[in-house]
Amino acid sequence: MAKICPITKKSSKVAGKYSNRIRATKFNPSGKYRMKANLQKKRIFVPELGRTVALTLSTKGMRTLQKKGAYKALKEAGVI
Repeated sequence: MAKICPITKKSSKVAGKYSNRIRATKFNPSGKYRMKANLQKKRIFVPELGRTVALTLSTKGMRTLQKKGAYKALKEAGVI
């Protein structure tokens, strides 16, 4: 399963690191690292379907589900 939120489409991205010594002088990057999205496994009950759906969502995706409602948000994302 890919590490991506089905609702917000958030995934990991590459970012640059800076050491404090470099930051004080030339501001050159000291390497790259991967920033991971805050993904969490959740079981969501969808009353319109009468069943529970297990998803890996970002925390912002969870807020979207709460705001729009489970069925509408999952339908727009193409999950159901």
